[in-house]
Amino acid sequence: MKVFKFGGASVNSIERIQNVAKILTSYRDEKILIVVSAIGKTTNSLEKVAEAFYSGNSQEALQLFRQVKKAHSDMAKYLLVKTALKAEERLESFYTEVEWLLHDKPVRDYDYYYDQIVSIGELLSTTIFSASLEEAGLKNEWIDVRDIFRTDDNFRDASINWNYTSKQVIEKVIPLFEKCPFVVTQGFIGSTDENESTTLGREGSDYSAAVFANILNAESQTIWKDVEGVMNADPKIQPDAVFLKELNYDEVIEMAYYGAQVIHPKTIKPLQNKGIPLIVKCFLDASLPGTIIHNNAVNSLPPIIIWKYNQVKVDLHTTDFSFVNEKPAGLLYQMLNDLKLKPNLTQSGAVSMHLCIDDNPERLEKLAIKASELFDVELEKNLTLLTIRHYSDEVIQKLSAGKTILLRQQTPETIQMLMK
Repeated sequence: MKVFKFGGASVNSIERIQNVAKILTSYRDEKILIVVSAIGKTTNSLEKVAEAFYSGNSQEALQLFRQVKKAHSDMAKYLLVKTALKAEERLESFYTEVEWLLHDKPVRDYDYYYDQIVSIGELLSTTIFSASLEEAGLKNEWIDVRDIFRTDDNFRDASINWNYTSKQVIEKVIPLFEKCPFVVTQGFIGSTDENESTTLGREGSDYSAAVFANILNAESQTIWKDVEGVMNADPKIQPDAVFLKELNYDEVIEMAYYGAQVIHPKTIKPLQNKGIPLIVKCFLDASLPGTIIHNNAVNSLPPIIIWKYNQVKVDLHTTDFSFVNEKPAGLLYQMLNDLKLKPNLTQSGAVSMHLCIDDNPERLEKLAIKASELFDVELEKNLTLLTIRHYSDEVIQKLSAGKTILLRQQTPETIQMLMK
């Protein structure tokens, strides 16, 4: 048993969906659970629908949703023949699910409506994807993951009820493999015990695949991307970035913690708990070996370089010169938690603290106002945070040349520099 996850970029056109079918043809003798994301930028489009609806602009929301409907129905029309009618019927049922909601007025929190609307993206994409596999002669079973993944009602960042979900996977998913080699389902979404749709937060589709892999005791999980594998830096920023053929779980978690756009730590944990390797492969060239992530030590890694732009330095100095690591620090961290602000770097002295935070103007303004009750507060914007793991003096000098370093934090493994 293997678990594959295909992201939105791998299914954002008829040609790419057909390409994925070709990839899967070589696996038709295996049992594979396939998790698929929303097509292309569908999630962004549905977010605009949710925003318009919650703002009271029902007609605008309906118009925006009609564009989403047309894009999916057009793709189904040009891609499908034998399975077209069945797929269109399923698509229509999901369209109706959203349209009923959009004709009402919002009476609950925004996050609730966000999940009811945005979750449809994965249901639409998998409907088309499953039907396209059938067209290609690849027998598969489509399932609505909302019938499998039970979550709490923390909308937009729901937590999975592992006991209930495990029972559903064992009873409803595993028997499907007796009929065919592939089971197609959605990432990113689940439902409450009230049958209300939920989403699982950042990188939810990768996480969904990892949950399935854990419960199924999968041989491996593969995430199919449009890159060769994991690189030591973003090649769009560092043209000399190099491919990493293997990493261990802890290294990937560290990379993600410092801001690398690799694999979210919550995806790693279900795999790490059972020693299931994670493979990052390229759907544009399936012959490439990809990067394998496992539990074994990996030595001699090159410097791993992570850039974070649009950073803000928050300088805080206690107004009465009291020690910052006593009561003021505790109150500050509570403010950060309440505002959902996560410092990327923190330094403190006797009576002062310095934070580096992603620029979120609205939340930072609230932080500055609240923190000014305890501190003198100053903000400096438009900064860059550079993190280097497995650094060398040569790499540090090369990447910081010509920059003014405002904050610097260093351990034997990692250096961080906030620069302008």
